[in-house]
Amino acid sequence: MLFMNKTQDNGGAGVVRNKPNRREPLTDTTFLLTITITLFIVIYALAIVFLGDKGFSKIQMFFNLFNENAALIVIACGLSIVMITGSIDISVGGSTALICTACIVCLNNYGFNFFTSLILALGIGLLFGAVQGFLVAYMEMQPFIVTLAGMFLGRGLVALIEVNQIQVDNVGFEQLSGSRILIPFLGDINRKGVFIQSKLEYGVIVAIIIVCLMFWLLKKTKLGRSFYAVGGNSVSALMLGINVKRTKFYAHLLCGLLAGIGGFLYVFHTRSGSVQQATGLEMDAIAASIIGGTLLTGGVGNIFGTLFGVLTSGIVLLVVTAIGSQDPWWPQITRAAMLCFFIVLQSVICSRKKK
Repeated sequence: MLFMNKTQDNGGAGVVRNKPNRREPLTDTTFLLTITITLFIVIYALAIVFLGDKGFSKIQMFFNLFNENAALIVIACGLSIVMITGSIDISVGGSTALICTACIVCLNNYGFNFFTSLILALGIGLLFGAVQGFLVAYMEMQPFIVTLAGMFLGRGLVALIEVNQIQVDNVGFEQLSGSRILIPFLGDINRKGVFIQSKLEYGVIVAIIIVCLMFWLLKKTKLGRSFYAVGGNSVSALMLGINVKRTKFYAHLLCGLLAGIGGFLYVFHTRSGSVQQATGLEMDAIAASIIGGTLLTGGVGNIFGTLFGVLTSGIVLLVVTAIGSQDPWWPQITRAAMLCFFIVLQSVICSRKKK
């Protein structure tokens, strides 16, 4: 291939010039992912510089971002998948509360252990995903209405099981959920000059594995490419031979499975359950997906962007809290402003694509 300009006579019709190769422009997914990662790095760097005395200069603070948000990372991955197909699922908060309460009741009263409670959590998540996926994909019902009903169903079932907040009273589960992974050679020195090794919860490892698996699924498999095709243009996807209904069903089923895993990580972290458990979790997951670059219109999204969307939302919450605001609504207001920024950015990208 020639890289220098070349002039050629085209039979008197004009002159054809072979221009040098140019770098391909960023795709929408890469562009949104770049903005999210850059925003996270900038906010974290500013927090270290100006709020280092609040703990942001400590290595453990970074790992705590993962420790506190492992369940949200998994659930947000499920939301990203259904949003890529052009659908939505707002039942994950209710199903998470149901999973937490059901698992604790079975652990405390019916002799369940870690593995049987995990199976219960996965079963609840898959049941929600299968029923809602069938209604959305095959019955062609509005996903917002279907999953809204699922959210109310989950909260209602929690109230039937247990009205008051309950705690895990299972020695084996408590010991396992309370254990931590020590990070070699990483840690902080406390005020007494003692080196404290950094710690990571087991749920974080699960969350990172889920992120990698979902990234591989979306980028390297036929099903993953079908998710993007259906979300981009379902009519074109149908003409290409893609079973649109089955693809949407699989998206909701996978979201339900990830909600089951995320719900179990939630109870593994909090060791409690109540009707108000995981309130607003579905909105946090949707916000993280949008901040991570998943378009509301479907067809565009990146799982690693969702991961950084969760981390960015988490660091914003910590920064606003550390500033010293006495009003508990300021962190939510700040994240809402950031969410609006990304929605406007997505609107600009969508309008540019239509031109």
